[in-house]
Amino acid sequence: MRAYGLVVRMWVRSTMAYRVSFVMMTVGNFAATALDFVAIAFMFSHIHALGGFTLPEVAFLYGTTSTSFGLADLVLGNLDRVGRRVRDGTMDTLLTRPAPVLAQVAADQFALRRLGRVTQGALLLGWSLSRLDVVWTPVTVLLLPVMLVTGAVIFGALFVVGAAFQFRAVDAAEVQNAFTYGGTTLLQYPPSVFAKDLVRGVTFVVPLAFVNWLPALRVLGRDDPLGLPGWVDFASPLVALVCWVLAGLAWRVGLRGYRSTGS
Repeated sequence: MRAYGLVVRMWVRSTMAYRVSFVMMTVGNFAATALDFVAIAFMFSHIHALGGFTLPEVAFLYGTTSTSFGLADLVLGNLDRVGRRVRDGTMDTLLTRPAPVLAQVAADQFALRRLGRVTQGALLLGWSLSRLDVVWTPVTVLLLPVMLVTGAVIFGALFVVGAAFQFRAVDAAEVQNAFTYGGTTLLQYPPSVFAKDLVRGVTFVVPLAFVNWLPALRVLGRDDPLGLPGWVDFASPLVALVCWVLAGLAWRVGLRGYRSTGS
């Protein structure tokens, strides 16, 4: 964490040296991600519900997953450059430094402008909560922040696993993006609009459903399309922990199997 923090501070100081550019890029990032929800809003100008979910409910799903993914992307999004570093040989440079390679790769070229996505998701989440008639209990109040944090952790684990895979398949950044960027797009829509086999896949194989679908259904008072036991809605922290243990193992295996470009 110390090594990661030192590299991040260096890039933040570099970014803030050009404040106008930083503000423009952050606003641009905010606007680009907001266009995704604009398309959904246009859809609701012709329909009253999508898969049985109203616009505020879809906005709740969109806001939670966008905020969680934005946090993971801010902290670990640069891991998709592992394949590029393997190709150009700069991974060797990182291995000679007295700091964890994972921290160096994740913090390198830290893009503070990605706060635009986090801000956009949080604002939309706040709007949805103001429109929803949610029965707030101590459980649902606690479940909301836990959902955002564990969702970010699960997305972060996918970034690490994808980076580890790039040690084997160098040109695999798009494969990683299919599960990270593609996953967040999937979770922005209700699970009821997808086939049950797909819902099972993102529950039991790649556990993206624990980012927001399962806990969100509990908050919204909706039924689980798979009919899982009620306690599963609260399993996101445990799933996030398992994902990070597996991601750590995958990173170790990938790094140990790395062979220099010149070898």
